[in-house]
Amino acid sequence: MTTPTSSQTALMANAIRALAMDAVQQANSGHPGMPMGMAEIGVALWSRHLKHNPTNPHWFDRDRFVLSNGHGSMLLYSLLHLTGYDLPMSELKNFRQLHSKTPGHPEVGMTPGVETTTGPLGQGVGNAVGMALAEALLAAEFNKADAKIVDHHTYVFLGDGCLMEGISHEACSLAGTLKLNKLIALYDDNGISIDGHVEHWFHDDTPKRFEAYGWNVIRAVDGHSVEAVDAAIAQAKKSDKPTLICCRTVIGKGAPTKAGGHDAHGAPLGDKEIAATRAAIGWNFGPFEIPQEVYAAWDAKEQGKHVETEWNAAFDAYRAKYAAEAAEFTRRMKGELPADWAQAAAKIIEDANQKAETVATRKASQNTIEGLAAALPELLGGSADLTGSNLTNWKASKAVRAAGDAENANPAHAGIQWGNHINYGVREFGMSAAINGIALHGGYRPFGGTFLTFSDYSRNALRVAALMKSRSIFVFTHDSIGLGEDGPTHQSVEHVSSLRLIPNLQTWRPADTVETAVAWTHAIAHQGPSTLIFSRQNLQFSARNDVQIANIAKGGYVLRDWNDDIPARKIILLATGSEVQLAMEAVEALAKEGIGARVVSMPCTNVFDKQDAEYRERVLPKGVARVAIEAGVTDFWRKYVGLEGGVVGIDTFGESAPAGALFKHFGFTVEHVVATAKSVLAAA
Repeated sequence: MTTPTSSQTALMANAIRALAMDAVQQANSGHPGMPMGMAEIGVALWSRHLKHNPTNPHWFDRDRFVLSNGHGSMLLYSLLHLTGYDLPMSELKNFRQLHSKTPGHPEVGMTPGVETTTGPLGQGVGNAVGMALAEALLAAEFNKADAKIVDHHTYVFLGDGCLMEGISHEACSLAGTLKLNKLIALYDDNGISIDGHVEHWFHDDTPKRFEAYGWNVIRAVDGHSVEAVDAAIAQAKKSDKPTLICCRTVIGKGAPTKAGGHDAHGAPLGDKEIAATRAAIGWNFGPFEIPQEVYAAWDAKEQGKHVETEWNAAFDAYRAKYAAEAAEFTRRMKGELPADWAQAAAKIIEDANQKAETVATRKASQNTIEGLAAALPELLGGSADLTGSNLTNWKASKAVRAAGDAENANPAHAGIQWGNHINYGVREFGMSAAINGIALHGGYRPFGGTFLTFSDYSRNALRVAALMKSRSIFVFTHDSIGLGEDGPTHQSVEHVSSLRLIPNLQTWRPADTVETAVAWTHAIAHQGPSTLIFSRQNLQFSARNDVQIANIAKGGYVLRDWNDDIPARKIILLATGSEVQLAMEAVEALAKEGIGARVVSMPCTNVFDKQDAEYRERVLPKGVARVAIEAGVTDFWRKYVGLEGGVVGIDTFGESAPAGALFKHFGFTVEHVVATAKSVLAAA
């Protein structure tokens, strides 16, 4: 890249400062201090190292840039605007306003050049680890000794807040273990958070911490020297480990009275301070005014076109020699499923139906994964130290491991031994954020598993996955009091309902092998995140006709209809997961009472709710009494049964006992379902 002169770099950095303080002031909201303090770091990375093309933000072999300290979003918006992305000055003037492309925190899909949604501190670091892991695995899978088509870095800016959040420990420990040497983090060490000087509550020796993780650490870099940061990045790119560059900075650098204090962190500087700042840094231009010489120094469009053109030529040569690999690589980076996916998915479902096995749905999930792995080379599994319980591996799966010295010497291996199953360790939050990063990077369809109760540790990453509509799949097993003896700490009575409430997140709780196969194939094809909820205990297989099997993908369907020979009193039993079999058993007992029962299995309420009104009315006709059955909290089901309906559920924490004893103790019996149904009918 062309290196700007020292006078140009000063102007380039001050342009960031001016845009940040002007946009925050105009919005009367935001965080000017971090962009002002990291301005020179931004200049060093974006003008001297970052491989990107503003005219094609999705070019594959670009470097990934993650702003983990996303509250300083005006730093990223300034960089995108100045380097030539489709982010005009009008959008910067519209910072934090309704429907602008410059929201308060960066959001992927809204602003060109933004790689991930950040703001919840530390998650960006987790995403970056996933991106770097995807790059390393793709390089190991597709690069040849005579041809590199995957060769880019992941850069992440982070601050004290990111490092205080526990997710940074989880994600960065994994990155060091796997030797993700293409990951470079630049730490904004300004010693300030919202409450003031962090020394009173954050006194970690951060460099030693990262060295203990197995990172390369570059200490005490002057974050206001473009040359020093430039040299540190160049050094980091030579390391065989991930690198943390510790940059000492002053928050709000340039503001005469507010620099170095928490007053510059999360509030506008004010007109008086902004005027004084302009004078102090020698910025003799009005609000949102950038001189042409600064635009010229920042402009990355020509350089971006050049590096992309070079890569395209290299890929053409790769395609000529390795046609099959090139075609596969192209398909996967486009996010397209294989041409025969529909047939493969149908066969997976058909096989599950023909085998008619009575097994735990966690085992049914593993059986389905066997079929998925054969059809999807991009499938990338994992578990948070519970592989033998979650059953997220498969016969041909290969564990991801850091490469030894011999492999490291081969550029085709990129420092990692290729695999398709990741041992994330006991790091549920880090795993979930990394899965999001892998999904955003492209090239793999990632999933990871843990117990459902530990979804609490992952919750923020699940929510952000839903916000981003990333194609992440989260597997949660041991889904209810059916967990048994481990007791209430592990029995997830409230979790399924709470996951269903997250917008854009599809939550499946299948009842048997066939519903499990449908849930998995639906999640693979879904353009967004899914959670798959599986049982520990065996669940009875239910026979279905072709229409019923097809309707599983609608989220809810009639599994067993009422007997028209019993027309007088009718009721609908809605159930999911392990409770579907209970509903099926209750039908016979109700018939003896002269009550006709329809069983509706609803493995995914999110999908069912999106069906047209005519279908929903056919499944749940108005005017018919309803009882919902699920081994979890009851309030969620009121949307389907109404206040006048019944819910057989559990609104307390569980107990430690064998699963069979617990289901009986909490009323998950045929007798209780029948009594509830009769009570609802009597009150109608």
